[in-house]
Amino acid sequence: MSSSFDPARPETVFTYASPALKFGTGARHELPHELVALGARRVLVVTDAGVRAAGLVDDVAERVRAAGVEVVVFDQVRVEPTDGSLEAAVDFARSESGAAGFDVVVAIGGGSSIDTAKAVNLLLTNDGELMDYVNAPVGQGRAPQHQLLPLIALPTTTGTGSESTTICVLDVIAQKVKTGISHARLRPTMAIVDPELTISQPAGVTAAAGMDILCHALESYTARPYTSYEHKQPGERVPYCGANPISDAWSERAMSLLATAFRTAVRDGSDLAAREQMSLAATFAGLGFGNAGVHIPHANAYPIAGQVGPFAPDGYPQADPHADHGLVPHGMAVSLTAPAAFRFTFEASPERHLRAAALLAPDAATVGDPREQLPAVLTALMRDIGIPSGLAEVGFGAGDVDGLVEGTLKQQRLLATAPREVTAEAVADILTQSVELW
Repeated sequence: MSSSFDPARPETVFTYASPALKFGTGARHELPHELVALGARRVLVVTDAGVRAAGLVDDVAERVRAAGVEVVVFDQVRVEPTDGSLEAAVDFARSESGAAGFDVVVAIGGGSSIDTAKAVNLLLTNDGELMDYVNAPVGQGRAPQHQLLPLIALPTTTGTGSESTTICVLDVIAQKVKTGISHARLRPTMAIVDPELTISQPAGVTAAAGMDILCHALESYTARPYTSYEHKQPGERVPYCGANPISDAWSERAMSLLATAFRTAVRDGSDLAAREQMSLAATFAGLGFGNAGVHIPHANAYPIAGQVGPFAPDGYPQADPHADHGLVPHGMAVSLTAPAAFRFTFEASPERHLRAAALLAPDAATVGDPREQLPAVLTALMRDIGIPSGLAEVGFGAGDVDGLVEGTLKQQRLLATAPREVTAEAVADILTQSVELW
């Protein structure tokens, strides 16, 4: 926690925002109704080639066209977007916009598709280029000056929470760092969450994305409380305001759902009841962290994903084995340092860490040192669902820690939400502990 906090002027206000939500089996079929209600005549659909190949996108597009709305499809989203892939999507959207323009942007896919749609929406409606808006110090951190188009998100994975949040995440390849664009105007107008869309999600994707849900809930639950910040003026408020009573309720409910559904969904992806619970958990966690914020595990994940060598995870498009840069899925990268990170944050709020452990594993045996209870719950889960056993398994060793620390410390927007002050030494210790978790 920052030492600049003035206890004489504590914050007394927290903020909460969320998109309109439709949830349930078959909810995707109501997209045409929502577009007509918005007065849409021409929409841009943003997706990836895999989702389109499964037939979902064309089925949705035909239903939309039958409602009298023109559809343009961009299907070249990159899994784990880069600055280059986002720029290519923006170039396509600008070239196809024409005189008629677009009235609504629709994202169909995982967090990569939704984040790409956010970037496209931003740069269709505001001047400048991508790096103008990327968070400082990686980019210029410029705020959009104009309202964006309505954005409707249909997630096909359970994890990122991007359908609820103000964040667009990307790899900046030249700097070997993962970062983002963050502004309230990026939040989707509506999230249509249909659990049936996640049935085909492979086990490896379910595991990694599910760990993202879990860390969203845990990090927002253990974030600095909103009252620990110095009082802000209205124009100074940002989407992440710290842990608060509303985000706490969403986070606790998400953890309870994960306790009963997570292992089942990984083991048997056809279990619709488990898929529904995971979709609810993802939605609830997104509604929580999208307002409270996340902290150390997410900050660590950005350089892990940005600096990884040719690692190829199960269930994801296989990277070129001869390429310098592979793929560590976001949720996997977040999870790899979570046990050590929550060991570090324990002293800020022991009761919350113990409560979280009890929610995630009600029947888990109590360990001797209370600081180890939550890390033990996390590592047991990670083993069961096939998450790598530490940074070493995805290609990092002790010699890589300094470079990862440098990347983590660039994520000050996230680290500011941590419940303890995060120094370079603290990050190095967390990363070193995470090289081998078991």
